[in-house]
Parts: sequence; C-alpha cells; structure tokens
Amino acid sequence: MSANTPQLRSLSAVPSLPSDRDPDVAAAAVPEDLLRRIALGDEKAFETLYDLFAGRVFGLARRIVRNPSQAEEVAQEVFLEIWRRASRFDPARGSATSWVMTLTHARSVDRVRSAQASSDRELKVAYASHEIEIDTVVDAVESAFERKAVQKCLGALTDLQRESITLAYYSGYTYREVAELLTTPLPTIKTRLRDGMIRLRDCLGVQA
Repeated sequence: MSANTPQLRSLSAVPSLPSDRDPDVAAAAVPEDLLRRIALGDEKAFETLYDLFAGRVFGLARRIVRNPSQAEEVAQEVFLEIWRRASRFDPARGSATSWVMTLTHARSVDRVRSAQASSDRELKVAYASHEIEIDTVVDAVESAFERKAVQKCLGALTDLQRESITLAYYSGYTYREVAELLTTPLPTIKTRLRDGMIRLRDCLGVQA
C-alpha cells in the first residue's frame, strides 16, 4: 500500500468505529459528495465513505465469494479502487451507492472466476488432456454474445431502471433492500424493475 493511500481497518459485517469517530457523521453524509471529495484526495471523506459502506461491501462480497477471508480481501480491494478511481464516478449515470455496489459485485465475481480458473487449470494438468469439447466452446461463444447483448440493452434503459436492475439482478439484493439502498418506496422499485425487465425482454427478443 502506497504512502498516499489511507490505512483501512479490518473489515467485519458490521464494522466497529473508533471511540473518537461519530457514526452520525457517516450516516448523514451524501455519498456522491464524498466521492467528489475523494477524487480530490480528501482522506477524511474517504474515511467517512468507508464507515458508510464497509458493512454493505463486505456483506455482498461474502455473499458471492462465500469465504470470509476472501471476502475481506475483496472488500479491501474495492475501497482501494474507490480511493484511486473516485474521479470516474459519474452521477449522471446512477447513484454513488449503485456505483460502489456494482464495483463490489464485479470484484467479487472476478475473484470467483479467478478461483475457478485456477481449479480448471489444475484439472487440466491432472488429466493431461488437450481435447476441447466442441459443445463447451459453442456455449462459451454463445455466452459471450449474450453478455454483449444484455449490456447493450441495459444501456437502452432509463437510468432509474438500469440502477434498480443492476442492484437487484447483478448485485444480489432483494427488492426491499434495493428500495432501502436507493431510499425509494418499495412499490416504485417494483415498478421500475417490472418496466425495465419488459424493455430488456423486448430488446433481447425473448418470448414472453
């Protein structure tokens, strides 16, 4: 960790705050404003954002990677990336919460894929096989095209629809949790998700 990077505390599902820190400060903070200040190198803003999101980031990482130690490493990587790349946050494309949690989801999935890739390499060495199943290659190609199509169609949604769907279907949150994260009434979230999924279905050409 470089000398210019703030020190991070050990993570837990519900991070403890030092006695000289006021939890109400984090609770009252505006995440978008914190990211703007972090982009300018404000360590206090980073500490406040950390207090605000540490529990949620660790919780999502643990939900995806399963292993607590691996989840802690992922969470630390997420906050380091936030510190280094806060300037990339664009409030016009969604909320700070969505940006942080999407980043967490991506990092967590990368960790799972990395572990799976390592396992696959070990299996290949063990079997010493150079054969490639055609069906496996076809599936991989189809999956790649599907991912590109989904990303393209997500871009056609409204910001509110895309943000809600990203949290619910990519970050693994329940409808109620999405409503709490976005401070939006649950019925409104359900409407966003329903309308967004209908538009996705039509864009992808999926039969109802």
